[in-house]
Amino acid sequence: MAFFEDMFKGNIATALLVGVGTAVLAPVLVPAVSNLLRPAAKAVIKGGILAYDKGREAMAQMSEATSDLTAEARADISSGESAAKPAAAA
Repeated sequence: MAFFEDMFKGNIATALLVGVGTAVLAPVLVPAVSNLLRPAAKAVIKGGILAYDKGREAMAQMSEATSDLTAEARADISSGESAAKPAAAA
């Protein structure tokens, strides 16, 4: 950052030249850089979508397992079976 501060200190011509150069080169450089970064950005987005889908699948499986355990526990309670019996048998 100090390089740019020193370059522009007291020299308006250099600052104007850099500004004009940036204005002229920006329309040429931005599309070129954009074309280089587009495949990388697309790959990152694809990875995010895949990770999201896998996470949703894992959460659905965990939710199903929890629901099954809850249903089994409710069935045990309604049949009069106590929770201490399985622990004592083990």
